[in-house]
Amino acid sequence: MGTKHLLAALACATVAAASVAAAKPAGNAAAGEGKSAACGGCHGPDGNNAPEMYAALKAPKLAGQVPEYIVKSLHDFKAARRSNEVMSPQAQAVAENDMADIAAWFGSQKVQPNPAQNKDLLALGEKIFMKGIGRPDIVAACIGCHAPNGVGNKNWSKVMSNPPAVLAPAIGGQHAGYISDQLKAYKTGKRATDPARVMRDITGRMSEKDIAAVAEYVATLGR
Repeated sequence: MGTKHLLAALACATVAAASVAAAKPAGNAAAGEGKSAACGGCHGPDGNNAPEMYAALKAPKLAGQVPEYIVKSLHDFKAARRSNEVMSPQAQAVAENDMADIAAWFGSQKVQPNPAQNKDLLALGEKIFMKGIGRPDIVAACIGCHAPNGVGNKNWSKVMSNPPAVLAPAIGGQHAGYISDQLKAYKTGKRATDPARVMRDITGRMSEKDIAAVAEYVATLGR
């Protein structure tokens, strides 16, 4: 196993203990469709908001997202571990027993990837996603936790009792702007919801160009 792939595996193992404490929703997608009506105003009815909607509202796509990650995110907003002028109050209004249904609905939808906006960055983004970055500032390959095509840990509910397991979100097909903003938030420490500082440490070794390239590449991935 190469150094960068080993680092990716170690990063996943490092957060295993914290990740296994995350929620295991067994939601009802059919019920979640109705309960998610308010969410659709920003995220899109099926979790695929158009680029124009994202540009105006900065809301990520939720289609195909790992359901447990959606629930975790709602809990993080509720507990003020994450802060957003729209999501912080919205999360407070979501009943605990509705979260799993809403997450199941969006998780059951298929994400629609975006066309490349800056093709000059795609090759670099693919290289970092697949292989990471070598010395001196080593960055683990994104694929190690986020899986091929950025599907995230889709089998979380089946494997969470068998560490190492990471509640890594689906990122393939996500808006490049959203991926970039979140990576920058981790880099500056504005976002700190990553167990064991995994994402903060990784992004701390990424340049602005690295972040832009990964975001551009990830946005084009179908899953």
